[in-house]
Amino acid sequence: MNDTVTVSPEPSAALLLYLVKRLELATRAQLDAVLRPSGVTALQYTALTVLKRQRTMSAADLARASFVRAQSTSDLVSALERRGLIQRSADPANRRRLLISLTAAGHAFLAQYNPMVEELEERMLAGFDAADRDRFRDYLVAGRRAISDDPRA
Repeated sequence: MNDTVTVSPEPSAALLLYLVKRLELATRAQLDAVLRPSGVTALQYTALTVLKRQRTMSAADLARASFVRAQSTSDLVSALERRGLIQRSADPANRRRLLISLTAAGHAFLAQYNPMVEELEERMLAGFDAADRDRFRDYLVAGRRAISDDPRA
């Protein structure tokens, strides 16, 4: 008697939420592997890329944009600051508020690792033509907005 059960790796009737989660886990594992030599985590890398786009942000804004709980932001910011990748400075409009920005070392880190991350994304999208890539991005953004409590999502 054969007790082996064969399960399709990607069942065609799988819930989209399941498939999205599998994609997130696979990309996260690959991103972790790319970043491992640097000692920077995927969440820290995400925060650095957000800061590159936004220039300066408060810790609360960085947490929201980096998929980090506000309570975890302090550890994330402290770790990046210790590595010299970010700096905190007083907000000229409100001296009690600290703004976070990339340092020259943070920009250099991104210049070194962004090409490897872009290569990972290219591998993920290898079977997509330009129109498919645009639609995929649009669908992901629309799905996020549809279920988000944040109107800025």
